[in-house]
Amino acid sequence: MERGSRRRGAIMEASRKALVTGANGHIGNNLVRALLQRGYTVRASVRDARDAAKTRALPEGIEVVSLDVRDEEQFVRVSEGIDVLFHVAATYKNYTASQAEAEEMVRDSVEGARAAVMAAARNRIRRVVLTSSVVTIPLVPRGGPATTEADWRTDFTLPYHRGKTLAEQEAWKLAKEHGVDLVTVLPGAILGPGFTRGTSSTDVIESIRLGGMKNGAPNANFPAVDVRDVVEGHILAAESSAGGRFILCNDRLPQLAELARVAHEVDPEVPLPGKVLPDFALTFGPLLDWLNHKTRGAPRTVGPEFVAAVRGKEWTMSNQRARDELGWRPTIPLERSVADTLATLKSLHR
Repeated sequence: MERGSRRRGAIMEASRKALVTGANGHIGNNLVRALLQRGYTVRASVRDARDAAKTRALPEGIEVVSLDVRDEEQFVRVSEGIDVLFHVAATYKNYTASQAEAEEMVRDSVEGARAAVMAAARNRIRRVVLTSSVVTIPLVPRGGPATTEADWRTDFTLPYHRGKTLAEQEAWKLAKEHGVDLVTVLPGAILGPGFTRGTSSTDVIESIRLGGMKNGAPNANFPAVDVRDVVEGHILAAESSAGGRFILCNDRLPQLAELARVAHEVDPEVPLPGKVLPDFALTFGPLLDWLNHKTRGAPRTVGPEFVAAVRGKEWTMSNQRARDELGWRPTIPLERSVADTLATLKSLHR
């Protein structure tokens, strides 16, 4: 099936005005640019449009507005006259320093999803594309069954996993109640260019770059996908007649040790990974992560909750439904994605 062969013609022709929330984030920034190239009129929201730090990376030719995504009335105002709403904005942290920080992240996800769907209902927006995540899909014990979009996470040990899962479930509940045409995309760990600050996904590459796996790599796989492919998936979801949930990940989900070797091959200055560590070694992950942060300046990526959520488990999902229903496929090789991530990280530290 050719990419986009199931696009909905009426939406393709008529729905040309899009709102992108979280437009200064990794997905949002790349999505805004792609929509402009496709001929969309784009309204882009950030938390504070008066803050130059939040808007300087955005392209010209768009309307930039302020939006607290948890404020339904404000969401209604900024989404007036919109045909397609891309609700991308979210707080993404695998490591949180306090319970208060964790709860705030969950609130951003759940209340933001609720406000987005309600604004769409009140403004009769034709289609809502909600950016969810593969973390709403459960990990399984190694060698366990393949998971699909029909599966939902029930382990809420990690706050980010809880927030994204509850947010998407709330969105589906409200969309059904209010007749909103909702589709959700579930990206994997997003790499690639076009970010102005690190994310929990690019932080993994940053940690590898700074030698975080020099003495050993955790025994875990990594559901990588490039941001350019994720953006294409968002647009296909907006312009397609297909509905439901769509996992967006690469055809193969590399082990962390392989990811580190790819980074070394791209840039020989990146240390080669040590041996793959046994599962019990993950117990010391938070301590090693802290030491790496203190001695090398690497971002914090691992806390006790993360260890509890992933130890002995793996990702087993595939992108088959997105291929079959959207005509989507990953096109950016892992090597290029890692190379572009490394280049962007280096540019941010100059």
